[in-house]
Amino acid sequence: MKITPLIAALFAAPAFAAAPLAGTNAPGFHRITLGDFEVTAISDGTVDLPVDKLLHEPAETTTKALARNFQSVPTETSVNGFLINTGSKLILVDTGAGGLFGPTLGKLVANIKASGYQPEQIDEIYLTHLHPDHVGGLAANSQIVFPNAVVRADKRDTDFWLSQANQDKAPSDSKDFFQGAVASLSPYATAQHLKPFSGDTELAPGVRATSSYGHTPGHTIYTVESKGKKLVLIGDLIHVGAVQFDHPEVTIGFDSDAKSAAAARAKVFQAVAKDGSLVGASHLSFPGLGHLRSNGKAYQWVPVAYTQLR
Repeated sequence: MKITPLIAALFAAPAFAAAPLAGTNAPGFHRITLGDFEVTAISDGTVDLPVDKLLHEPAETTTKALARNFQSVPTETSVNGFLINTGSKLILVDTGAGGLFGPTLGKLVANIKASGYQPEQIDEIYLTHLHPDHVGGLAANSQIVFPNAVVRADKRDTDFWLSQANQDKAPSDSKDFFQGAVASLSPYATAQHLKPFSGDTELAPGVRATSSYGHTPGHTIYTVESKGKKLVLIGDLIHVGAVQFDHPEVTIGFDSDAKSAAAARAKVFQAVAKDGSLVGASHLSFPGLGHLRSNGKAYQWVPVAYTQLR
């Protein structure tokens, strides 16, 4: 074959595929419809956790379970929030870590904006509990981040984590949890935008709080329902899917009351597996949305399929 000048030029063209690696993903939001509601999962980022040291089982057992799921330690763990647009209210469930957990987290506000909303549009914020990776996004430099939002949480959690007496007697490695809660919630309390509730409560049409105490004294799940479609936001009932779906009895060092936390997980897992509710979890891989299928005493996680809204 005769090599023409044109063919020679094509073979000599620069390799554009050799451009520098981009190193970034798309903005962290994932949107679904739920009846007449719209739900947007919002990523606050991820954090590496030494789950082999945190879970209440032999470290070797944890690392083997992680390896079966193509994971290792430390384990990259998602921190997710959920934004619910009911048509009359914009409700955010959990606010991420803000500046309390290091540079790999604190992305929630940027991802809310990327999803098409602004912080000042949020009417209410419902907290599953007051751990720093759920409340840290409330405030920045002691200033309110969501200026028009009323913050709701179970009174058992606000009474516990906002107590100076409890902070004073807490172990030194736990004091940051109390300090983070106080720093995050105090601006809202001062503005009279903090309104705790007690136990099972309907907070807005189609959204109700249900007590699931154990992980913290006032840990709460939120059920969102519209036109027969149901989403259960389970907060920290699970942290490590590679372990706790097969062995839901395994608890974690973050639990205030491990026995009650395991009982709460068992109760909720049984219910959502039976009725087929959609589940949203704070620490399963983003977007943290899927269904549970029971398998004897274990469970299988079925992530949502990607859906393009029309």
